[in-house]
Amino acid sequence: MKLSRTVLSCLPSLLKPYSSLSWTTKIATIATNFEGMKTVDEADVGISCFISQLPGFRGILKQRYADFIVNEVDMDGNVVHLTSLDLPPEMAVKEEDKAKSCDNVPQNYTSAVESFKSISSVTDAERLEILINQVTSGTDGEVLPVVLDPSSDKSKRTAIHNFVKENFKFLVTDTVDGPDSTSKCIRVRVNSGANNNRGNRSKKRKERGDKPFDSRGSEHWPEHVGKFLRFHLYKENKDTQEALGLIGKMLGVQPKSFGFSGTKDKRSVSTQRVTVFKQQASKLAALNKRLFGIKVGDFCNVKEGLLLGQLMGNRFTITLRGVVADSEETIKQSAESLGKDGFINYFGLQRFGSGSVPTHHVGAALLKGEWKDAVDMILDPRETDILLHDLFFLTLRFFLQRHVVNDAREYYKETGDIDGTLRQLPRYLVAERAILQCLKKCPGNYLQALKGIPRTLRMMYVHSYQSYLWNNAASLRVKNYGTSQVVLGDLVSTKVDAAKRMVDSLTSEHNESSEEALDCDQVDDTAVVDLPAERSDLVKVVSIEDLEAGTYSTSDIVLPLPGSRVIYPSNDIAEIYHDLAKKDGISLTESIHGVKEFSITSMTGGYRRVFQKPIDFEWELLTYTDSNKPLAETDLDRIPMNKPVEKVGSTEEIEDESMKSDTNPHDSGETNLKDQTDSNEAEKDTGNPDSEQTQMALKMALTLPSSCYATMAIRELLKTSTSVAYHKTLN
Repeated sequence: MKLSRTVLSCLPSLLKPYSSLSWTTKIATIATNFEGMKTVDEADVGISCFISQLPGFRGILKQRYADFIVNEVDMDGNVVHLTSLDLPPEMAVKEEDKAKSCDNVPQNYTSAVESFKSISSVTDAERLEILINQVTSGTDGEVLPVVLDPSSDKSKRTAIHNFVKENFKFLVTDTVDGPDSTSKCIRVRVNSGANNNRGNRSKKRKERGDKPFDSRGSEHWPEHVGKFLRFHLYKENKDTQEALGLIGKMLGVQPKSFGFSGTKDKRSVSTQRVTVFKQQASKLAALNKRLFGIKVGDFCNVKEGLLLGQLMGNRFTITLRGVVADSEETIKQSAESLGKDGFINYFGLQRFGSGSVPTHHVGAALLKGEWKDAVDMILDPRETDILLHDLFFLTLRFFLQRHVVNDAREYYKETGDIDGTLRQLPRYLVAERAILQCLKKCPGNYLQALKGIPRTLRMMYVHSYQSYLWNNAASLRVKNYGTSQVVLGDLVSTKVDAAKRMVDSLTSEHNESSEEALDCDQVDDTAVVDLPAERSDLVKVVSIEDLEAGTYSTSDIVLPLPGSRVIYPSNDIAEIYHDLAKKDGISLTESIHGVKEFSITSMTGGYRRVFQKPIDFEWELLTYTDSNKPLAETDLDRIPMNKPVEKVGSTEEIEDESMKSDTNPHDSGETNLKDQTDSNEAEKDTGNPDSEQTQMALKMALTLPSSCYATMAIRELLKTSTSVAYHKTLN
């Protein structure tokens, strides 16, 4: 592995054992190599104001990922919890009946095989008969698929597919390449979704040939049973896509089979609802013995799968550790103020990435039609925020891993070797890999390369720029008019239909994602809600009559996310949108290029509430002496675990997963330090010199709509930055 000069210069110091007297000096010396490296700051994205004038206090956010617990709130207002890992009795009975019906495989298929000869060859019929005999005889060992003679006649192949489907329910067919470009072959194999008393069928690629298949579920699904299995997904320190990717791999299903309402914060303990198409609950329940840091349960069948945005919000349980304040009264007043007055509903730093290239800068380039500049921003080497905390608490392997991606970026910039760069880039960097693969096919076509990025991801850049404008407008509104009253020209959500207000048109990500993990972590329910012309009554500009009648309160104030169907306040707040956009060379009223998806005038836009109050807000002050002791109970803590949990795969595979997760700068390396024999076991000592002293913690529970960032509520309490870099220094 080729290392950058920066990494090589640090190796001698990193490899030396730290002595008891000089470790701080050595780490400080190494840290100077990274001084001046830049990350996104709150002021850079328009976050600058507070509601209360109370003094802040010190508190560490996410010292342990279990200090940040997220439970989804469904559309009916129910908080989603993991309450059981077992199969419900009624589902067990149904699956047993289904298995029995599948077990009754007729033993004589002679007539069907004879009929098969009429549409195929005698040789093919013999191959098929051998396969059927292997399945029905209960022979031990692997039943390998058979490949029929090649054919260039598509109608003949279709007839064979249909014949096997109708006459041999326990077999499935697919098409593979033939010996030449003009022909195809039909492959016949055992139906992996059926139970044929054959034990577990291996789905490893090397054992099924070179073509993958999608075993999304049994084709013979009972009509009275919902086609989607809904379950509760519990995960620790993993993002939603990572967890579902692992589950899908173990089930042998494609990612598109899963449905969920939104991704949850990676550095957290979270529970959310997920649906999967035509899968048996018993199969998922069996995975719990093998999954590490992930559990599934609370199974039921439903008719419809979940879609992004189908949630009311999230319930957060947040613990701030190492709290230091002038007095307990200061903490009490700040907490009471948050519950009473709320916070400014900014888009949090997560929306803008954590690297030296903020996502809204890429969005601005897209809106201006500067395709090459946008590609360069995504692919170019980036400054990395290596902190004192990282250098002490993280392993050397983690330190080196964080530079692998940047080394690949540097390699591409220096050589332009696409194939070589693709070999170095991890597969989870979806945007970078998609761009390079398109440039390989169409050199110099940067627009086409950008369109190669999955749509939800590439639109994140443009949405980020909208959020940047909104944050600045919200700050100006607070600076000019305060937080306690509605003023003339304000934009407010109307009282027409409170249940259908679209004041939260852009939903946010609760995940702490890095610029390099953006591809997985920030693909969330971020699409702009359409604002059809017939619903123009959703918002209005406050008039003198409204002020005199006292019709609206500060909780009704909204600001627009720029688009073709929004209106702006009639006071001076509207000017900042156009002034900032003009400064960036962007027009909010006309497009300078013809690419609709990267044109703000082709986006409908939306509205977002300026002030947000936490719902069902509770808080308490705690004291503790052990920094590794959990201060909040998770869903898994409430479920008795009588049997040891087996890990997925080998030790090496688990370590590889940890390395992948560690590339996220939001993580403090806690995963590698945690004893992996039990997902509930307390994390290893971080070396905090104050760990044996009595310390104070503030534990809070609050519910927020899906469009709100919990970190912005924390910011209102602490009056400090919510950046991961800042909170790592507190550690």
